[in-house]
Amino acid sequence: MGSDSDWPIMKNCIEILEMFAVHYEVQIASAHRTPERALQLAKEAVNNFGVIIAGAGAAAHLPGVLAAVTPLPVIGVPIQATALQGVDALYSMVQMPTGVPVATVGIDGAKNAALLAVRILAVSDNSLCKKLIEYKEEQAEKVLQSQAVIMTKLREMS
Repeated sequence: MGSDSDWPIMKNCIEILEMFAVHYEVQIASAHRTPERALQLAKEAVNNFGVIIAGAGAAAHLPGVLAAVTPLPVIGVPIQATALQGVDALYSMVQMPTGVPVATVGIDGAKNAALLAVRILAVSDNSLCKKLIEYKEEQAEKVLQSQAVIMTKLREMS
């Protein structure tokens, strides 16, 4: 993440990654204030990881800078940090030049970023793929339970 002010959003990644037992590191590196550190982390990530999740607000150059120097997929999390409510960060991530893609989730979408990372990793990990299928089944069951609750409430209104 670009700074510790991104933590309240980015910590949501950890819940998902731990649920799937995916190895992760949390690092702070600013594309503007510590560019050498950001570049070094991105270059070294290929040795230990299969994907990078990068959260940033405002100008939000961090995901693009990382994507420029690593062959790994980079998932950008635009963070609401300015009067533009994260739209500036979103645009800076989705409007990358050809050849430097950043997969971008919704504003403050750290959980979806982690789930996307899990999906990417599951392509080459059958155990992780099975966990992901189970997770999706659990999510579907929650929807069905919600439907049952609403139907009960509707009957009570009659």
